Amino acid sequence: MKNQLIREVLNDSLFKKFDIVDWGCTTDPRPVTWEHFSAWVEKGHNGILKYLEGDRKEKRESIKNYFPEFESALVFQFSYADQKFALDNFYNSSESNGLKVAGYVMGFDGVDYHHVLKERLDAIGKLIQAVDPEVEYKISLDIHPVLERDLAYRAGLGFFGKNSMFISKSKGSFFLLGSLLLSKDYDFESKPIETDHCGSCTRCIDACPTVAIDPNTRTIISDKCISTYTIELFKDLGEAPVGMENSDGEVFGCDICQDVCPWNKRLLRINRDVDREESKSETYQSIMDFFLKRPIAKIIEDLEALSNRKFQKLFFGTPLQRTGRVGLLKNIRFFSNKSKKS
Repeated sequence: MKNQLIREVLNDSLFKKFDIVDWGCTTDPRPVTWEHFSAWVEKGHNGILKYLEGDRKEKRESIKNYFPEFESALVFQFSYADQKFALDNFYNSSESNGLKVAGYVMGFDGVDYHHVLKERLDAIGKLIQAVDPEVEYKISLDIHPVLERDLAYRAGLGFFGKNSMFISKSKGSFFLLGSLLLSKDYDFESKPIETDHCGSCTRCIDACPTVAIDPNTRTIISDKCISTYTIELFKDLGEAPVGMENSDGEVFGCDICQDVCPWNKRLLRINRDVDREESKSETYQSIMDFFLKRPIAKIIEDLEALSNRKFQKLFFGTPLQRTGRVGLLKNIRFFSNKSKKS
């Protein structure tokens, strides 16, 4: 009975409200790619992402290390595809100054998706508890010690691309994963495990300017990755990854390997008539107006004049807050210097 009532909670109107394009479930607490992940860390390919080492790595061997009461997981795909495609349209317009940010930055009205997805998952969790007050839940996002893509794989939501991204045949890869870990198993019907659909395609590998994708292990060498350099390096600590001079204006994150993926291009084709408008939220517009529309020299001048505290106040609660003023200056100066040399 509770199974059916919870299924009624997980309805189309709720999913539309929260931009959920698919969901699945699994009762398996152990990732099938654990040894693959562990070997990647042991090789040092996590680079400066030290939070993936040591005890925090070992915790990822089983969800029960994070949530001992675990019995099942509901895994959701939160799409930002339409916003991403709208952003691409902007990049191709005369308003663009040539700087680019990863699509997810603007995908949730410019707000850090961790805050948005936490609120949405918490709302779903409370709806489930309204049906079954005895159930406990814990939220799982990419900041928690859970291999979230493997969890989605076990839930039958897609496959691992050669760029290590999690890909859905029907939804591409412009979505974020969020899960509810439950202390009960409601015996939902599981989806079959998805097979690999990359075939002989190497477009993501060929397109990466910094050769950050290891084709043999289908993993990212983090210290070569544009996303790592532009987001995780908060200061100018040395040379940019070799080949970054061939990037295309990426100053926070990078979508290159996803942009060329046939599964995303297919999604764009079948949704080409969707009306895509920019968000009108104040946060969204502040990022657009400050970073993506003005002359680059003026952006650098203003960032140099801003204090770190003022920057944090202006962009509080956005993804850009993580890298901060100094980190963004590093990235924008790199692009500016590259443009002057070309």
